[in-house]
Amino acid sequence: MRFPNKETVARIRREYPAGCRVELIRMDDVLAPPAGTKGTVLGVDDTGALLMRWDTGSGLNVVYGEDIVKKIAESEAQ
Repeated sequence: MRFPNKETVARIRREYPAGCRVELIRMDDVLAPPAGTKGTVLGVDDTGALLMRWDTGSGLNVVYGEDIVKKIAESEAQ
């Protein structure tokens, strides 16, 4: 696995600030919440992973370059 450079991590942090809401599209992990699950971004670590609090109670992070989420508007967040 290749880690993103500092500029890419900075871009991810701008795009997914703490508190923003996302919807899971795909995560290849047996412990992953189901596709369509919504969650709140807690932060972004130095590898570009989104630190998550999923609405299901899971805390599984979104791995940069592997998992797919989409940012959702506040009106869609509920």
